[in-house]
Amino acid sequence: MRDKEKLDEELLNKYEELKEYLHSLDSVSVAFSSGVDSTFLLYAAKEALGDKVLAITASSCSFPIRELEEAKAFCEEHGIRQVIVKTEELKIEGFSHNPKNRCYLCKKELFKKLRDISDREGIKEIAEGSNLDDNGDYRPGLLAVEEMNIKSPLRHIGFTKGQIRILSEYLGLCTWNKQSFACLSSRFPYGEEITEKKLEMVDKAEQMLLDLGFHQLRVRIHGNVARIELEPAEFPRFMEEGIRLKVYKAFKEIGFAYVSLDVLGYRTGSMNETL
Repeated sequence: MRDKEKLDEELLNKYEELKEYLHSLDSVSVAFSSGVDSTFLLYAAKEALGDKVLAITASSCSFPIRELEEAKAFCEEHGIRQVIVKTEELKIEGFSHNPKNRCYLCKKELFKKLRDISDREGIKEIAEGSNLDDNGDYRPGLLAVEEMNIKSPLRHIGFTKGQIRILSEYLGLCTWNKQSFACLSSRFPYGEEITEKKLEMVDKAEQMLLDLGFHQLRVRIHGNVARIELEPAEFPRFMEEGIRLKVYKAFKEIGFAYVSLDVLGYRTGSMNETL
């Protein structure tokens, strides 16, 4: 096991504390995206609450099909009830203009839908998967979490991303080493218009890189320019002529005029660096 020495009794006790907290909620809907955090949270909720847990997954143009299919497969495998709700972020007033509080606008609308579904299903609480590491970046969506009284069990108990990955591997969750993901709208500079066509371009570009075997990545869109973020360790492979030219040709076919590699590499929230 990776980092086996770090899977100590204290961390296992922390997981038990998480399940006890979830059990105290009586019943819970989990905002489930199939990412590392929400998968871990949903699994713990299922263990703590059994049939009194509901997974709610949002389907939209900013959420890749591969993530939706993975969410469905996980719920089927673990016998978890799931509701898939269609969301249309681009119809939210102001969203497509990509203001600095874009994530707040989206989360507020999403949690309203989750509340309606939970009330209809007789579920008392709603939980989302942010962790302690999310406190260190600009996260306007967390304001919506607070305003809508959404529970954040992983932050409440004090889990970091690293701890979630270690426990996920211990629990046999295939997401333990899955790349971190954020909605495709986060690939746009603030103030640049978000359109369905551009979201599709980003989705296709990232999927192409994933298909080539690159792991943790982002394709940021700046007008007609693609800025690729990869882990620096993967730079040498990317720069192999066969790979580099293949990426360039594919991105041109997708619709980008120019293709660049960010020399700093992958990092979360790089669009917040200009704030």
